[in-house]
Amino acid sequence: MDKNKFQKLLTEEVKSYKDLLETDNNDWIVKGFIDVNKNVYTITNDTKVVSKIIEIILIPRLEAFAKKNRITLELPSAQNYYPDLTFKDENGNLFAVDFKSSYYGDDNKVNGLTLGSYWGYFRNRNSKKNTDYPYKDYKCHLVLGMLYKQSVVDTNEKSIYSIAELNAIKSVIEHFVFFVQPKWKIASDRAGSGNTRNIGGIVEIDNLVAGKGPFSDLGEDVFDDYWMNYFNAADARNAGIGAPRYHNLATYKEYLDKQQNINKKLRK
Repeated sequence: MDKNKFQKLLTEEVKSYKDLLETDNNDWIVKGFIDVNKNVYTITNDTKVVSKIIEIILIPRLEAFAKKNRITLELPSAQNYYPDLTFKDENGNLFAVDFKSSYYGDDNKVNGLTLGSYWGYFRNRNSKKNTDYPYKDYKCHLVLGMLYKQSVVDTNEKSIYSIAELNAIKSVIEHFVFFVQPKWKIASDRAGSGNTRNIGGIVEIDNLVAGKGPFSDLGEDVFDDYWMNYFNAADARNAGIGAPRYHNLATYKEYLDKQQNINKKLRK
């Protein structure tokens, strides 16, 4: 199976996930946690909690998707390994899929989206550090995007509900948007938030769904070269190159032009 066919199959599969996770009123089907005594405890809209619960719900569906298409689904052997999901076809071809979630507002922009490290396994593509397979062994690196709105909820987390009171609990999120796109197509030319070595993602929902980031017209090779040679200020100092070579696509082009001029001089 080639990467385009796999992406097409996964995209078709994900189309059903909105209906799976929403009620008729576009609320999340999850209301809280239940214990063995049938007590229901409400949850918060904390992004880490929400995303993990969504993943738990979706993984059995993705396992069924794999079996239907005669491929296997492998989960990472350790926490924080890349990717979240590895699909393998009958010929041993590997396809990486990473869950990425974020909430959005009325402006249809997400509240940040990071697309994984630009360090480690991303640069050393033969390495198996923090991954079960080297990065280069995958035919493609896809993002399964899960976007949602945070509900306006006045939840009393000190309360305990019964099963009969489920409808009285307001869901903490609503109005899901799902998409599948190659990582490089939705990547920004800016690093993710904070001092982490993460690739930033674009934030406009329409562009995320359509895969229209700044690299989408430039190609995956440009994306790879840009991020494999990207340095933040601290890493640039540690590497002995002084300041970062570039910090966006405009300065990246200036850097490439400068390198080309240097190479021309060396050939004279």
